[in-house]
Amino acid sequence: MKKTTDIIAFRQPESVDDPLTEIARDGARRMLAAALRAEADAFVAQYAEETLPDGRQRVVRHGYGPERSILTGIGALDVQRPKVRDRAPDVPAEKKIRFSSAILPKWARRSRSLDALLPVLYLRGISMGNFQEALAAILGKDAPNLSPDVVSRLTGEWQQEYDRWQRRDLSARRYVYIWADGVYLQARMEPQAECMLVILGATPEGKKELVGFQVGLRESAQSWRELLIDIKARGLAVPPEIAVGDGAMGFWKALDEVFPGTRHQRCWVHKIANVLNKFPKSMQPAVKADLREIWQAETRAVAQTAMNVFAEKYGAKYEKAVTCLTKDSVALLAFYDFPADHWDHLRTGNPIESVFATVRHRTVRTKGALSQKTAKLMVFKLVQAAAKTWRRLKGANQLPLLIEGVTFTDGVATSVAENRAA
Repeated sequence: MKKTTDIIAFRQPESVDDPLTEIARDGARRMLAAALRAEADAFVAQYAEETLPDGRQRVVRHGYGPERSILTGIGALDVQRPKVRDRAPDVPAEKKIRFSSAILPKWARRSRSLDALLPVLYLRGISMGNFQEALAAILGKDAPNLSPDVVSRLTGEWQQEYDRWQRRDLSARRYVYIWADGVYLQARMEPQAECMLVILGATPEGKKELVGFQVGLRESAQSWRELLIDIKARGLAVPPEIAVGDGAMGFWKALDEVFPGTRHQRCWVHKIANVLNKFPKSMQPAVKADLREIWQAETRAVAQTAMNVFAEKYGAKYEKAVTCLTKDSVALLAFYDFPADHWDHLRTGNPIESVFATVRHRTVRTKGALSQKTAKLMVFKLVQAAAKTWRRLKGANQLPLLIEGVTFTDGVATSVAENRAA
């Protein structure tokens, strides 16, 4: 009988045999290779008419670069980047036709989606020391280039990116609406209460963008003033039509000084919470329904009538609650002077709140283990990643009318309202 010396590898406890993942990874590798070849062929085709004196084509494919491992959302993929050669002789190096892949940049080692994943994982409670272990479960045990030292270097890159973003020119930008809020992160035991001051803006095309972002001392008027002045100094000359925020007095005072022509719109979500806190819990469902009759009214007149009824109904026993509501009546109902399609966007500061829900979850989980510097960079990267999925404003075609100076009454353009009345 012939003896065999075959070695059988025992499966390690931490290993997972997942044929489906391997099939997906192999398919992704083939698709990536095909896409890279197609990209290189398309580049060569652009210069098909460029020929040498002997009739040969000047720009041609020139094999492949060395194989390298690219870390993606489904694990590491081994790929080779196609090379292109300019065969023209006696041409200075700076005038050579060079190929640069948009799919796979020359020094890329990770996909862009993975770079966006890192700050999200950190903010969700995974420390830098545990990145490799956490990502191995997601991407496979062969996940390269993600040691704590590499992640630390990434934060340095994020700092440079943040600094460039803070210096960007805003002279060509216009924001019709802005939302402002101060987000407290409770990062470590700092001697003073600091928070993230955030401003989002809506462009004339209806897109939402991060306009201003920095660490400030509480939500003081001085901190907001510094942020608004910096935005204005970098070229944002045209004031927004309206600003949405909560009851923090610092922002509104600074806004009136820097952009005095901008209208105020108080966030109804914050206002409702403040009013309900002044009522017994047993009454809050009924009070909330009465408040809904105000902010969901179809016209300003109906909303004002509902507010008067609310004041008459509860004023005798719950004067503080009524005062909390009525003292900001003008700012609460300002949205009626803007297109009805935009009311859902203007009545709340949710565009900011939804983004920072994850940030607050992270700081609670770690009980303050996040430094202010790291928090700032992580939050900045998180907002950048989230911005890719922000939806445009409904009724974006109404924004040019606001820019042209068309007035709106109860959500309808004045000219349209006059025609209906006629």
